[in-house]
Amino acid sequence: MEITVLLGVFVVLLFAGLPIAFSLGISTVSYLFIADIPLTILPQRFFAGMDSFILLCIPGFILAGNLMNAGNITHHIIKFSDAMFGHIRGGLGLANVGGSMIFGGISGTAIADTTSIGAVMIPGMSKRGYDKPFAAAVTAASSTVGPIIPPSVPMIIVGSLTSISVGKMFLAGAVPGLLLGGAMLLTTYILSKVKDYPKGDKFCIKRLFGESKTAFWALLLVAVVLYGIIGGIFTPTEASIVASVYALIAGAFIYKTLNFKKLPAILLDTVLGTAALMTLVGMANVFAWILASENIPQMLANGILSITDNPILVILFINILLLFVGSFMETIAALIILFPALLKVAEGVGMDPVHFGVMAVLNLMIGLTTPPVGVCLFVASEIAETPLKNVIKALFPYLICNLTVLLLVSYIPQLSLWLPALFD
Repeated sequence: MEITVLLGVFVVLLFAGLPIAFSLGISTVSYLFIADIPLTILPQRFFAGMDSFILLCIPGFILAGNLMNAGNITHHIIKFSDAMFGHIRGGLGLANVGGSMIFGGISGTAIADTTSIGAVMIPGMSKRGYDKPFAAAVTAASSTVGPIIPPSVPMIIVGSLTSISVGKMFLAGAVPGLLLGGAMLLTTYILSKVKDYPKGDKFCIKRLFGESKTAFWALLLVAVVLYGIIGGIFTPTEASIVASVYALIAGAFIYKTLNFKKLPAILLDTVLGTAALMTLVGMANVFAWILASENIPQMLANGILSITDNPILVILFINILLLFVGSFMETIAALIILFPALLKVAEGVGMDPVHFGVMAVLNLMIGLTTPPVGVCLFVASEIAETPLKNVIKALFPYLICNLTVLLLVSYIPQLSLWLPALFD
């Protein structure tokens, strides 16, 4: 009875459009009242969900992304991508994907990528003859690469939920992220040929060299963070602070586009973004604790394994479940609630935890561009000022592309495990 109320209230509030943190909170309080459990458990479990040293790196990486946005460093990344791909048919679309691969790897969040890249690229593509639904679709689709290529906020959450090293998770996401980005570049090129989208200026090695020099300091940030973590120079939490300091120095003194008067607004955005995310983490932890106390994770694991113990089918069922959940639930909440339970199922059929972590994150990233919720879809549609249904139609080829990569990552473990194995 109690668990039915918990899940029922949560689903109703979620589909009513209430923010997921509030949906989790209200459904949790409803459960506690009906089950006659003291409400003091709520703040205790809420705090326990946030009481993790690893999670301290989230505000650091959010701050680094905000500093790069405010310093207009995103613009240099896009110009570098345009110099590399602009001469090819559909070059601005290719530059959009390339910019997302680079900036997304710095900000670590898909929504930040959609907002920053989209604000520049969608109007620019529209002026150059690309239809708005396509410009919005390629922006939304390519934003899913960011949280796969390190550093990545969802990968940090996976590390906080398990004993898996965050550095290992970062490494494991690199090859699948590049594979996903490469597949989207190919999809964009094919669509551009079919729709006869324009080509940019002729390729110029001098321009590419000039833009690479300008973008060098932005590109170096990813290398600094990764080398520092993998080399044992600093922890992921310390790496986030290094990234923020680096972004501040690059924006203020190298590119000279970051005005110190902007700092209060940047810090406020970071505080608000972190508060919203950590509230979601805390509420999701209370919700997950209730599910665990009701043995729902074990029931879910037993339910899947009772259908079949064939690894191929079990992995397929997990993918379908995560894709469904990712289409309406926020990534972080979905990971906290479902990841520990599904990890038991995955390990039961011989999956490596690191491999499963990458597969789960990739699933939920695809969910960010999948109706009905698809947050990145809404953001891109709003920037493009075009109806959502038109963006969804234009996005369909990218969904096929992303699902193909997901299947490859799911059934070829070495795509995720090869790079971490080199540093063991």
